[in-house]
Amino acid sequence: MTIRCKFRCDSVKKTYNAYDKRYLYEYEMYAVTSGSEENVSFWQYTPSGTLKVTGVRDDLFEVGKEYYINIVVAEAVPAP
Repeated sequence: MTIRCKFRCDSVKKTYNAYDKRYLYEYEMYAVTSGSEENVSFWQYTPSGTLKVTGVRDDLFEVGKEYYINIVVAEAVPAP
């Protein structure tokens, strides 16, 4: 089963990681609730919540843009 969610990127926080000696970018996203008929539908029928994603690239997500997120079960892979 696949669950499709729709989130909006609301902020990007840049922090310096002294251990790796580079910047990290934390993207914070919220489930859409309004703004279009599709967003209202997603709000009524899919999970809501927040999502934080951290990466070393500053161009993963753009503030104000909306993104679809598909959730699927990750099947276990046998150890070699």
